[in-house]
Amino acid sequence: MDMKETYITKEEAERITESYPTPFYLYDEEGIRENARRLKQAFSWNPGFREYFAVKATPNPEILRILREEGCGTDCSSLAELEMSEACGFRGQEIMFSSNDTPLSEYRFAEKLGAIINLDDFSNIEELRETLGGFPETLCLRYNPGGYFKIANTIMDNPQDAKFGMTEEQILEGFRILKAGGVKHFGIHAFLASNTVSNEYYPTLARQLFTLAVRVKEDCGIRLSFINLSGGVGIAYRPEEKPNDILAIGEGVHRVYDEILGKNGLSDVRIFTELGRFMLAPYGALITRVIHFKETYKHYAGVDACAANLMRPAVYGAYHHITVLGKEKEEGTESYDVVGSLCENNDKFAVDRRLPRLEKGDLLFIHDAGAHGFAMGYNYNGKLWCAELLKKRDGSVKLIRRAETPRDYFATLDIDPDMKRYMDSHSL
Repeated sequence: MDMKETYITKEEAERITESYPTPFYLYDEEGIRENARRLKQAFSWNPGFREYFAVKATPNPEILRILREEGCGTDCSSLAELEMSEACGFRGQEIMFSSNDTPLSEYRFAEKLGAIINLDDFSNIEELRETLGGFPETLCLRYNPGGYFKIANTIMDNPQDAKFGMTEEQILEGFRILKAGGVKHFGIHAFLASNTVSNEYYPTLARQLFTLAVRVKEDCGIRLSFINLSGGVGIAYRPEEKPNDILAIGEGVHRVYDEILGKNGLSDVRIFTELGRFMLAPYGALITRVIHFKETYKHYAGVDACAANLMRPAVYGAYHHITVLGKEKEEGTESYDVVGSLCENNDKFAVDRRLPRLEKGDLLFIHDAGAHGFAMGYNYNGKLWCAELLKKRDGSVKLIRRAETPRDYFATLDIDPDMKRYMDSHSL
């Protein structure tokens, strides 16, 4: 029996496929909005709180506009993400630019937008000053404490092997340079673990950053304006996992805030987050249809999606729960490898997964694909990008990105006359 709920029925999905053939992504507007409001409630104790949604997770303008209406900003890592944010109505410090190995032209564009620039490396400080002819009034530095990041003696990640951020001494020297260069508003940022399913991650990270903020005040004479806890709050991909409680997480950060910042005269520091997976993953699904079966040494169920649509299982061995629409109450009596059609053996959405007996035509709802799903797609084997749809609050479905066509696939080529005639004659 299925243990994760869907936000669409088999009958609704079949109606959608009459207009939009599988595979496609389907996002749930109601779920997105409710989750954004829970996050805001969790940090309502901090008057300056803002969520900067990680655009890289789900770069679709319709999604960004929904989040903007819910009071979110955007976290961008490239020129295209900055441009998308501007086009969606985000302005000035509603945009955070956190990149690494950054082309100088992107710094110029971020400054033009008035975005908050978050510098990844100590050498970026002088690089930015030379590029812009001085520093913006607001700047942020990214921190990497090195070592291992632990929660209750459990290693969560290994920051010292990450390419991101500066050492503590680099951070302190960097702030001194920024202060001498006329910067008026300072921030600090860190991302130390990915997809944590623990209510202790943010409070533990906050303790490190708040302690550093006190040292910045004492050693540099600088009062930080904001502290960005970044992302890393994950989701329960497996149905047996206990999900994060964002209200408990927010209260945990609040206690550490009062304990460290409040007692050191820093009770006006704003708290920022830049969540992607937590904000969108549970509210996006890949809908695909069973089209083929193969019996050799294993039982294979072939679907019309592939790793080019959702690469996480193929690349990371990531688990995504699968619901067979219309068979939610049936037991998983059969074991399948659920596969796509790429010429790669890792093109599998599930391996030895117990599911109800499948039939050709069954629609599968692949859960928790709303972040780092469509965004990480590609065209290997000439596979075309699928459509993205939004289930609106009134139950209607809106196309928010059409499926790619062969003409799109060929559009960036320097096409010779014979190829152009072929495309025109075949309506590609």
